[in-house]
Amino acid sequence: MMEILWLWRKEVSYISLLIIIAAVISHFVGFFMPMALFILVSILIKQAILLSHLEQWLSHGARGKLPVGTGVWGDIYYHFYRIKQKEKRRKKTLGKIIEQFRKSTDVLPDAAIVLGQNDEIEWSNKLAKLVLGIKKSDKGQRIDNLIRSPKFVDFLKNRNDKKSLVLPSPINGRLILQYKIVAYADGQHLVVAHDVTQQKMMEAMRKNFVDNVSHELRTPLTVLKGYLETIQDVDGNHSSLMTASLKQMNAQTDRMQYLVDDLLLLASLETKKKKVECVDISNLINNICIESGALENQYQRIELNIEENINISGEEQDLRSAFSNLITNALKYSPDQSPVKVTWKKLNKTLVFEVVDEGEGISATDIPRVTERFFRAEKKRSKKLSGTGLGLAIVKHVLIRHDAKLEISSQLGKGSKFRCIFPISRSCPP
Repeated sequence: MMEILWLWRKEVSYISLLIIIAAVISHFVGFFMPMALFILVSILIKQAILLSHLEQWLSHGARGKLPVGTGVWGDIYYHFYRIKQKEKRRKKTLGKIIEQFRKSTDVLPDAAIVLGQNDEIEWSNKLAKLVLGIKKSDKGQRIDNLIRSPKFVDFLKNRNDKKSLVLPSPINGRLILQYKIVAYADGQHLVVAHDVTQQKMMEAMRKNFVDNVSHELRTPLTVLKGYLETIQDVDGNHSSLMTASLKQMNAQTDRMQYLVDDLLLLASLETKKKKVECVDISNLINNICIESGALENQYQRIELNIEENINISGEEQDLRSAFSNLITNALKYSPDQSPVKVTWKKLNKTLVFEVVDEGEGISATDIPRVTERFFRAEKKRSKKLSGTGLGLAIVKHVLIRHDAKLEISSQLGKGSKFRCIFPISRSCPP
């Protein structure tokens, strides 16, 4: 700042000196005003020429040789030159960063596409061309004009950072891709397509293995159970050791039978076509409570609160399996004299089936995992209970097939609450 003031003072001093010289000369020859005017006009012409040189240099993008100036204009030209050099270095650095970014994104294991405010493609990496067919020349095109799957279009329209979509590749049906859409910056989105072909193949192999084993086990279990029943019926005068052994064998056979049945039910839920009918939920819940209570011999513990005439469209047998699992679990994992509250109601814009018990509860760390197959909480229970470990997995799959979700809230020692929440669009007239 001080340097700039000094330069302007120097320029003003130079002009003042010229006027003083003109005054001295005019003292001897006269004509002071014309001489002063001539000096001022000359200075203005010089300033205009120097300003014109600067304007021409800037109009050409500040490229080429820097104009030569004297006095304060020389310093102005020099400052512009410094700014130009600094900008050039900044562009060079930025160019290196962009080049590094391009190289790093090109070796990413996922296809990546940057979308603008109108879902137009602004940038894509190399893998996007290989698995999605998105080329550099497609820049500016709307992505739904290139990936035309109705499911993808709907997913793009109702984008959600927490959800993903699994679809075959639009250019190679053997590739299975998982799409995620992430918002960033102002109105921009990043589409990431991850190859999950191997994962889906492993899941299919696991499922086929479980299905085949389950089917193969059903027949020998039936035969084994039949022979055990025959042995028990042939001679009732068994020794106490034989009686206990037969009882234990029967119990374990029943357990294996339940496990096979649950595995086959899960396989069926994952593959069978949806069959929709209007299900009388109040009648279904009443029947389940009677059956579950009779099995546990504890029907008096169940407290029902059912809103009549609220039915939903779905598959009755599947809903029976889900609701029955929740009610039976509540009876099994709570004290013998404690109540189990079963509720069916309309809540805001949803339909809710709720089971509340006063049992031992579930720890906060276990709640996210209880719907996994064969998962069992790592805790000591007051009574030893048998089960397949598939009940809540069945509940989860049934609800997914009915566009519903399962909410679990629980505290250790204070009981649990299981909520099946159905969208109001699932309701149907009684």
